[in-house]
Amino acid sequence: QVQLVESGGGLVQAGGSLRLSCAASGRTFTTARMGWFRQAPGKERAFVAAIEWSGDSTYTADSVKGRFTISRDNVKNTVYLQINSLNPEDTAVYYCAVSNSRSVSKALAGWTGWGQGTQVTVSS
Repeated sequence: QVQLVESGGGLVQAGGSLRLSCAASGRTFTTARMGWFRQAPGKERAFVAAIEWSGDSTYTADSVKGRFTISRDNVKNTVYLQINSLNPEDTAVYYCAVSNSRSVSKALAGWTGWGQGTQVTVSS
């Protein structure tokens, strides 16, 4: 089982950048597909990006494609989410999770091991 701890959030001005980190513990990290989700105030948690265990394949939601980049370091047991050109609509709590399905799923049911999240707030 993998335990996840997100970090790197904060208050940033529109147009700025952040790199979120998700530190994982547990023996299965290096073989696990990992993902990032976000939950804005008053909205449901939504898929943002995912990455296969090898790092060779990534998947990004259309709404953030071109601004968000997911990556991983299997030596450091960490997954990253680079966010550029932030805008106020990106304000949300960002969560990482481990995939528990055979293929990439954007549904919450396809993921497990949720961390506590890290808050990103973008001011205009």
